[in-house]
Amino acid sequence: MSRKTKVQRYQDILSLPNVIDLHHYRHGDHASVRGNWSKLFGNDHPITLELACGKGEYCLGLGSRYPERNFVGLDIKGDRIWKGATEALERGLENVRFMRTRIDHITNYFAPGEIDEIWITFPDPYPRKSKKRKRLTHPVFLSRYASILRSGGPIHLKTDSDQLYAFTLEVIALFELPVEYKIPDIYGLDNRPENLDIQTYYEKQHVSEGKAIKYVAFRLNDAVHRPVRHLLD
Repeated sequence: MSRKTKVQRYQDILSLPNVIDLHHYRHGDHASVRGNWSKLFGNDHPITLELACGKGEYCLGLGSRYPERNFVGLDIKGDRIWKGATEALERGLENVRFMRTRIDHITNYFAPGEIDEIWITFPDPYPRKSKKRKRLTHPVFLSRYASILRSGGPIHLKTDSDQLYAFTLEVIALFELPVEYKIPDIYGLDNRPENLDIQTYYEKQHVSEGKAIKYVAFRLNDAVHRPVRHLLD
């Protein structure tokens, strides 16, 4: 059987039961899923959100390890989500869902405190200074995460980008955020924090190229709601 084209995958995800396609959603009214994730999953288990999930390797890996938790992978690329969603169905992972949409509108998809923790796995580092507000650890995004994340809920970042790692640490220092882990090279450690052994498609590429994989885990505080226009220039 021939491989499906990208167009066919885009069409397929519209009918997949574990995918919510909101890529045409425009900023404004709250989406119907907001505040209703427990109904979608059929339980009130805590929800882990994977941002820029790509093919959903973390949702799949964590979903199989923690059946008592729910997982939502969010990405705008439909063909990538198709891969993760079809694999989740094949593996019978009923605690894994995917959403095709933009991260910018995240507060319209989740109610306050509805998310238990967040993973950000190998996002675009946006190296150009003019694009820094698009970095997923910029204060603009942290403020949005604070609106949906339970109090004290952790945020995990894995990246190969020295620049994004340094930028994230700068943001953490600026707002005096509590840090749980700060690791510049996870494969340089004999004993790594749990779940860092899960590798994404891009992580495998970076490791094969000899790049160091960075990891930081931190928590938010009320300071992230401060105005940020003049910060990090």
